[in-house]
Amino acid sequence: MIKTAEQKFRTVIEKNTFYFFNRKFEEKYEGYLNSVRETLLILKNEIEIKGLKKEIFERLLAENENGLTAMLALTGFSNESFKRLITLIRVVDNPQLAKLSLRDNWNRFKGSENIREWSDDKIAGMVQKNEYFRAGIVNLFFEGATIPLLTKTIPLFELKKMSISKLQFDVSAMIDTLVRYKEKGSYSGKKENNPETIIAELLENSDITFENGDLRELIANAPDKKRTMDFIIPNKQHPRIIAECSFLVTTSSGQGDKSKTEISIRQLIKKHYPRQSSSDLLTGSAGTSAKKTLKEWYPLMMMSSHFIKMN
Repeated sequence: MIKTAEQKFRTVIEKNTFYFFNRKFEEKYEGYLNSVRETLLILKNEIEIKGLKKEIFERLLAENENGLTAMLALTGFSNESFKRLITLIRVVDNPQLAKLSLRDNWNRFKGSENIREWSDDKIAGMVQKNEYFRAGIVNLFFEGATIPLLTKTIPLFELKKMSISKLQFDVSAMIDTLVRYKEKGSYSGKKENNPETIIAELLENSDITFENGDLRELIANAPDKKRTMDFIIPNKQHPRIIAECSFLVTTSSGQGDKSKTEISIRQLIKKHYPRQSSSDLLTGSAGTSAKKTLKEWYPLMMMSSHFIKMN
């Protein structure tokens, strides 16, 4: 008997797997989580007995394979944020930060030639094998919030995680960590926290009129490929400058996918708006996560647009 549409709908509702999980994986991962938790409990007891000392954390990183994970969990730092921080230290030439992180003792290649972001395995290997890298990490969490470059570069939401009170297992600091874990997604998604908001304010303060939305020619000729533009100056009817704004915080492979999309959009705009200036306003750490992709992306984009790099 053929089921009716209503019966099929009921089957979907009744049999739907609202939460997928692999029981074997769940049990295995619970073991890992318990290990991290026990590591933190032991660390807390040691600090209560011996006091807060850098040596305790250096030994944690050296002797416990989950040491770095435990330290990041304690402070509320995500793995991605920590990797961005390591990339910043390796790429930016700042004597004060280099001294605190002991960079010159563990970073063999300096500057833009070493621009590729390190993988999790690479960082784990450095933690195991290089004492200066371990000491540098500990220094960052103890004193990183005092470095002017970091206070200017890292958002306050993340900078607050570099707190000695968190390393001391202070109750108020632990509550702060829980709140930041909970609100991280909402914080990142707030409109006020997007770079296009700042650009809009700059344009308005300069009395430059603009609109955002879909371009008329693309709606008519390429409705399946069009993209919403962030800034159309002065308006959609007579566009002179077409700009899209992106803040990239992603993996190297994610940046590669992004670059392909942006190149196709630039070519599409060039085809239907040959006289207009189209720009990409790019900032974010993903712009430096993969040197190869970065070098391929910029010239290709500039073939069909004027590229603007935001500092």
